[in-house]
Amino acid sequence: MRKHLLLLLFLFGVTAEAWPQATAPGSIPKNRYGLPVVTTVALYRQQVAQDPSHELVELQSYVPGLVLDIKYATADNLVGEPVYKIAAAYARKPVADALQKVQADLKPLGLGLKIYDGYRPYHVTEHFFRKVKEKAYVANPKDGSRHNRGCAVDLTIVRLSDGKELEMPTPYDATVVQSHPDYPHVSAQVKKNRTLLITVMERHGFTVFHNEWWHYDFKDWRRFPLMDIPFEKLQEGKK
Repeated sequence: MRKHLLLLLFLFGVTAEAWPQATAPGSIPKNRYGLPVVTTVALYRQQVAQDPSHELVELQSYVPGLVLDIKYATADNLVGEPVYKIAAAYARKPVADALQKVQADLKPLGLGLKIYDGYRPYHVTEHFFRKVKEKAYVANPKDGSRHNRGCAVDLTIVRLSDGKELEMPTPYDATVVQSHPDYPHVSAQVKKNRTLLITVMERHGFTVFHNEWWHYDFKDWRRFPLMDIPFEKLQEGKK
């Protein structure tokens, strides 16, 4: 059987080395850094069909009472210009499920989550790295971001009564040492608010990023590939 297959490959001018890459279902093309990046809706849908946990869930419709404040759809962000055409937040299905549990834990306290960002297309990470001088606060495209995997969220806590944010050490995306989650020189109330956010997120599988109090990575992020599909393409793919 193997001899017949090799003969067919020879007759049609296809090398044995090229065959697996050309036919393997769900194979992910690599970018200039050698990173596998999903760039088409068709490939993304194929992965979801094989494993439903890969689905990117629209968070506002999935998590009851969730508030969005998508800074990257405006000019009010660290690069001073919109990088999203649509103000939306997505995350992988297990991440969205965990955020539902966080929201449920906060509700009896009269509190809820506000999302600044979730899944971030890979080309946006490249743009940030070119534009932002403080490289410690942006992901290197050579590695990719956990946002690109749909497994990181930027968020804070708001009061359900009036929608106001609890006071935190800094505004969102502040590229200063005060943004570090262990920065000690804050008021007792700010420390209490920050600790509450960290505690409730950790309870459901998230880890706070070492220099951003608002950034949380989900425990299973390694399972999911990098993606570079804009929000509008994800929405088109559902039609």
